[in-house]
Amino acid sequence: MTTGTFRYADPATINRSSTPFVKSWSKVDVDYSSFSRVSVSKPVHDLRSALESSPSDFGVDVSGFALYNHPAKETSFTDERAIWSGYYAEVEALLREKLPGIKRVEIFDHTIRRNNDSAARRPVQQVHVDQTPAAAATRVRRHVSPPEEAEKLLKGRYQIINVWRPISHPATDFPLAFIDWRSTSPGDLVPIDLLYPKRSEPEDDGDDRGKEIAPAEETYPKTEGYEVKGETYGVVPNDAHKFYYVKDMKPEEVVLIKCFDSWGEGLEEPWGRGKKGVAGWTPHTAFVDPATPKGTPGRESIEVRCLVFYEDEE
Repeated sequence: MTTGTFRYADPATINRSSTPFVKSWSKVDVDYSSFSRVSVSKPVHDLRSALESSPSDFGVDVSGFALYNHPAKETSFTDERAIWSGYYAEVEALLREKLPGIKRVEIFDHTIRRNNDSAARRPVQQVHVDQTPAAAATRVRRHVSPPEEAEKLLKGRYQIINVWRPISHPATDFPLAFIDWRSTSPGDLVPIDLLYPKRSEPEDDGDDRGKEIAPAEETYPKTEGYEVKGETYGVVPNDAHKFYYVKDMKPEEVVLIKCFDSWGEGLEEPWGRGKKGVAGWTPHTAFVDPATPKGTPGRESIEVRCLVFYEDEE
């Protein structure tokens, strides 16, 4: 176990307007938000130790996350095309192996984070959930064609799963922490617009992968040149939150993080059909582990976001 200081959304600074750029927002290309954050110190439990004592207490549908030893053939993650053509297939195979009943997987995005000054994307210190139910449905309609097939799939069970692993060396620096879904409540979640840089034709093909450019610091508070293309959940503090992490997580290990499930407990139409006891979301964040030795290499990681569709119920 260790202790972490976690940055939550400050409820007093959240704007719940429906008007773009007035409603609270975060930027996708830099760790900056229109709202303030509050820091809360919390204990962080080692997931490996917890699994050794109570393996059945954790899983994508139970706690919202799962850890597996699953080495990847792709190891450098420097060639975008190799990631799309090779690693994506590895991710789909992993999901089909670990989550029974899958009939279709659509991988729609990935992000590589490196904790160095030249990186386009760095670890994010903000407790969040990647998609709201509305954003999840939008992703289905955006990435599944024809439209009638998307509408059909929206009527069944589907999830968004984030497949996360370190690159090249253990993730000792800025490890990823996730909150046990069972320690959360719906009132913890605040819808936040996600701002993407505008791209001109023919650059804007609807695919943002591999096009990240770190913005200049003086532009962080500005919204000019950005558009709303997604919605995430910010998370406000809750004393009940129970955090886990994987100490010195290795590149051979992978965590599945559930961002959305149409069967998640409490969901109602039009977003899903909630089932008692099924995890609906997993708040997560990078954090600074005070036990990190000096000179530890900066964290490098890849997260792959997947739409996962299941066979119809009998």
